[in-house]
Amino acid sequence: MNDFLGIANLDRGALERLVESASRFRHDRSFRSGALAGSRIGLFFEKPSTRTRVSSEVAAVDLGAHPVVLGQTEVGIGSREAVRDVARVLDRYLDLVAMRVFDHRMLVEMAEHADAPVVNLLSDIEHPCQAVADLQTIAEHCEVAGSVVAYVGDGNNVCHSLMLGVAKLGGRVRVVSPPGFEPLEELVARGEGRITVTPDTEAVDGADVVYTDVWASMGQEGEASERALAFAGYRVDEGLFARARPDAIFLHCLPAHRGEEVTDAVVDHPRSRVFDQAENRLHSMKAILLELLG
Repeated sequence: MNDFLGIANLDRGALERLVESASRFRHDRSFRSGALAGSRIGLFFEKPSTRTRVSSEVAAVDLGAHPVVLGQTEVGIGSREAVRDVARVLDRYLDLVAMRVFDHRMLVEMAEHADAPVVNLLSDIEHPCQAVADLQTIAEHCEVAGSVVAYVGDGNNVCHSLMLGVAKLGGRVRVVSPPGFEPLEELVARGEGRITVTPDTEAVDGADVVYTDVWASMGQEGEASERALAFAGYRVDEGLFARARPDAIFLHCLPAHRGEEVTDAVVDHPRSRVFDQAENRLHSMKAILLELLG
């Protein structure tokens, strides 16, 4: 694995290694401590971040690496300076560049011009670091292979990485989205029949995992009112959650807009695993860094 731009780019073996390694980190905080001593890791944020920023920086420090955090106001990538030039410069300073961006094409261009590994911390197409934590959290509940994950909501970057990851590990994903908000067809097709897309919330029936995300992501604030109308019947409340298996768990990548895509009762449900999932962002990030630099 030279770069980590998306779950779509991984084979099953690499994804299984990441999930297994992340699980090891969760259960043994001293595992591979200092393994990346002397490494220099760049963390670039074009978008605001809480979990991604903190988990990435802490993961680097725990592994002994030195994180350098950069923002768009400092770098001006794509405006003040060409992406390819930034890639060539950072390549001289850093052993790995991790980026949270609006446009996935920026990551692709960075990877083309940098020898150092490039990690996708989030783009408009995928959120693969989140997906590794999601898969780790599901695996803590049940075998991913053979499981059914019902994703209710916008067919966005989180949905893309989740559905591809579950499918690669042998599970099935039912994406429940209103018309016009489905995931990209070309990515659904890569699920080899393990991903179905429907507007019908009955697809939640019997699921092992129920997952949702915000209806309007960063950069879509101007569409919030329109999206609220389109998604009005897709709120995950206790009634919808009850249609899943009696032991099903609830997941959300956070931040949650309580009262919109999900109710307080579900976020705080005894079978909600959203904060375990958030913790796993740290362990999964360690696994990703170690895979690329270890």
